[in-house]
Amino acid sequence: MPDCQPANCRTPQLCQLNRVRAGETVVVKQLNGTPEMNQRLREMGFGEEQKVRVITLQANLLCQVCNSRLGLSARLAELILVSRPSLGGPGFRLAA
Repeated sequence: MPDCQPANCRTPQLCQLNRVRAGETVVVKQLNGTPEMNQRLREMGFGEEQKVRVITLQANLLCQVCNSRLGLSARLAELILVSRPSLGGPGFRLAA
């Protein structure tokens, strides 16, 4: 079962998207793919500081970003590092 808790992540501030529990909302902080892959993820709405809600975790990850539901492979979701949003924190952007 995915568990993005400080004790389970290498960097407590950041976790891979595929380790977030279903139903949680997180903020994209870093993309770790190739430049081309990162650009495509940004085009799909997974840009830095974007709010993402994880809907389901099965063989693939289903999430909501920019009012759209998107499916990602677990391998691709590993490349997206996220953090929990700080309430009212600077730079926090709501999905369009």
